[in-house]
Amino acid sequence: MGQGHGWEGAVLKLLRGKDFTFTVTGAEDVTPRYRRLRFTDGGMLAATGVHPTLWVRLWFDHAGKPHQRAYTLVDPDPAAGTFGLEFALHEGRASDWARAARPGDTIDATVHGTAFTDPDPAPSHVFAVADPASLPALNSLLDAVGQAPATIWFETDHGVDGLPFRTASSRHTVRPVPRRDRGAHLVAEVRADLPGLLEGEPDPYVWIACDTATTRSLTAYVRKELALPKQRVNAMGYWRTT
Repeated sequence: MGQGHGWEGAVLKLLRGKDFTFTVTGAEDVTPRYRRLRFTDGGMLAATGVHPTLWVRLWFDHAGKPHQRAYTLVDPDPAAGTFGLEFALHEGRASDWARAARPGDTIDATVHGTAFTDPDPAPSHVFAVADPASLPALNSLLDAVGQAPATIWFETDHGVDGLPFRTASSRHTVRPVPRRDRGAHLVAEVRADLPGLLEGEPDPYVWIACDTATTRSLTAYVRKELALPKQRVNAMGYWRTT
C-alpha cells in the first residue's frame, strides 16, 4: 500500500485484515444524491469469496490523515473480479471522493470481519430499518432471503424516488420516514408499528442498519422489550451523527 493507515490500519492488520487496491472503471449518478461506482477488485474476491452483505473499508485522505468508511459490495462478480459500490452523497471526505472519481482512479481497501449467517429457520417475514447509506446492504439481504415478505422503514429526507431498491411490490413494503430529532422520529415509528406486525409471525427476522445511536436504541428495544432472540436480530450502525 502506498500510504500508511494510521492506528486504525494497524489494529485491522493485527486482526488479520487483508489489504487490496481497487480501480474505478465507471461512474453513474443514480440520483443527484446517490452515486454508483464500478471497480476491478485487485484480486480481492478470489481471496475472500462472496457472501450476502459483503463489505469493505475504503481509505480516504482527510487533512493528511487516513480516514476509513465501510461500504457494501453491489453485484460482486468473482469470475470477472468486479463489483460496484454505492454512495449516499452528503458533506464529507468519502462523498467528495466519490463525486470526483473517474475511471482509472484507485483507492486502498481493507477487508476484515465481514460475515453473514443465513437465518435458520428461514424468515417468515423480514422487518428492516435502513437509510440510503445502508441501501446496498438492504438489497443484498433481500436477495439472500429470497421470497420472504419484508416491511422496511426507510429513513430519508429526500424521498425514495429513483433510489435502486431491489424490492418487489407484491411482497415488500417500503415505509419512508423523514429524519427528525437525530433519529428519534424513526425510533418512535418502529416502536409504534412493529409489535402489531410481529403478532402471528412464527419466524420473524429483524435487520437494523442506520446511524449508530438509532441502531443501538432499536436493537435494545427489539431484544429486551419485544424479547426477540439474538439469532433473529441482526444490527449494525452504519454511521455516526455529528
